[in-house]
Amino acid sequence: MCVGLPARVMNLKNGRAVVDASGARKEISAELLEDLEPGDYVMVHAGVAIARIRGNDQDQMDDLIDDLL
Repeated sequence: MCVGLPARVMNLKNGRAVVDASGARKEISAELLEDLEPGDYVMVHAGVAIARIRGNDQDQMDDLIDDLL
């Protein structure tokens, strides 16, 4: 089974991103996704941003994280 973790992009530089996942910050690869900007939400797997989380998906993700905490 593969598990992805939603995280918020804090900053970007040279194909790398620092993301915040529920308070934990980590540097990951952002090379697979184009046009990322700070504030975007991404799905992270094995240290790589694999998908951008948009609009309603972001709201649902926030609700799920709130429920888990």
